[in-house]
Amino acid sequence: MKQFLNEDFLLQSKTAQRLYHEYAKQMPIIDYHNHLLPDQVANNINFENLTQVWLYGDHYKWRAMRTNGVNENFITGTASDWEKFEQWAATVPYTLRNPLYHWTHLELQRYFNINEVLNADSAKRIYEDATAQLQHASHNVQGLLQKMNVKLICTTDDPVDDLKYHQQHRAQGGFTKMNPAFRPDKAMNVDDTISFNNYLTLLEKAADTSISTFNDYLAALKKRHDYFAENGCAVSDHGLEEIYAEDYTQTEIVGIFAQVRSGGNLTLEEKKKFKSAMLVIFAEWDHEKGWVQQYHLGALRNNNSRMLKQLGPDTGWDSIGDFSQARALSKFLNRLDTNDKLAKTIIYNLNPADNELFATMIGNFNDGSVAGKVQWGSGWWFLDQKDGMIKQINALSNMGLLSRFVGMLTDSRSFLSFPRHEYFRRILCNMYGEEVENGELPNDIDLIGKTIQDICYNNAKEYFNLQHLDAVQTATTNKL
Repeated sequence: MKQFLNEDFLLQSKTAQRLYHEYAKQMPIIDYHNHLLPDQVANNINFENLTQVWLYGDHYKWRAMRTNGVNENFITGTASDWEKFEQWAATVPYTLRNPLYHWTHLELQRYFNINEVLNADSAKRIYEDATAQLQHASHNVQGLLQKMNVKLICTTDDPVDDLKYHQQHRAQGGFTKMNPAFRPDKAMNVDDTISFNNYLTLLEKAADTSISTFNDYLAALKKRHDYFAENGCAVSDHGLEEIYAEDYTQTEIVGIFAQVRSGGNLTLEEKKKFKSAMLVIFAEWDHEKGWVQQYHLGALRNNNSRMLKQLGPDTGWDSIGDFSQARALSKFLNRLDTNDKLAKTIIYNLNPADNELFATMIGNFNDGSVAGKVQWGSGWWFLDQKDGMIKQINALSNMGLLSRFVGMLTDSRSFLSFPRHEYFRRILCNMYGEEVENGELPNDIDLIGKTIQDICYNNAKEYFNLQHLDAVQTATTNKL
């Protein structure tokens, strides 16, 4: 019987173990999509206790606690940090076979060298030990990132954000670099006229311009897009239920904007046309600047209206949606490609039923101009677990080139989430190792080791034009 979470965790063969320990483990991390708070990075804070760094904002854990019957007061309410942690610790034994069980103990090991299993009995010891460590410079934000060899993080930022913390961090430097990512979801969401017009007030202030017409609106957004580029941004991101690809005319969009700007309500068709136009415009700006654009598709958000009203969005009331993705996604990408304005693109699905759809869609628009120009992104949100990763890797292997994949990301709000990269790497190495030992792949460890290193780090460094990051030596000269 193997020890739980030993050094060969998830590595079921000698070849898998060699691939991980000699090739994958050493590779740095480029986390090109997450929801970390830039002010915490720039100010290099020390968290007061384990709850603050581990449970605040983590709706994965919140959902598990609610399912376990924990009262909301001990999740997002007014209970003390210790009381909240105590309830999480009591929940952990019930997460067996949920990825949270693995992640919880990986994070305790990697950041705090705590090998004890977390439960109600061990909660106080673990809380006090980790909290004490968090007070030291080794466990400030930069220390936590450096422990996992994180070279770059790309945060998720609204066009109206001032990016002052990105500027501060760039000026003071640090082991881990931080770039913004342009996320204009609110800037095209005309579902609620009042909210949209309130947002335009913020955009007017950020762009220092008045917005009356559609052209004013585009000028203000373009000014912010340029501002993001000036501050190191080279990535955009959209979180959508589905891609919008309706036919429209310029006259229609100008009229729709005028209608919503004057406080009028839009029909469903008008909303879709406006969103379709804005997606094309943003994509063309991204292409112009050589950015990478990302589309996270398929989440059915804010299902519980009562709790949305009480707690707001992004608090754990979202699920997988069953939207029809193929036709609109094809039409959108084809429109850009036809006009030679298709930037490097990563598409992510949240519904696993769309795996093969997305794996084949990218092949329609990889034109040979750039290796892996259009990517199918890693298992995301509900799919960033063992089964989801394996299925994504297999589908991409069968229908594309896994060797050109840009690898894993955290999509997380926690500075303790980076062992998810390790989790992915162990799974990847195990899959390759199994096929080598089965005779399905050649026993060429250097070739396969290099492929794994590319997927873990090198492909992302090349794809996102990050050659300025520290050079990584070849597998043959950089083994442990």
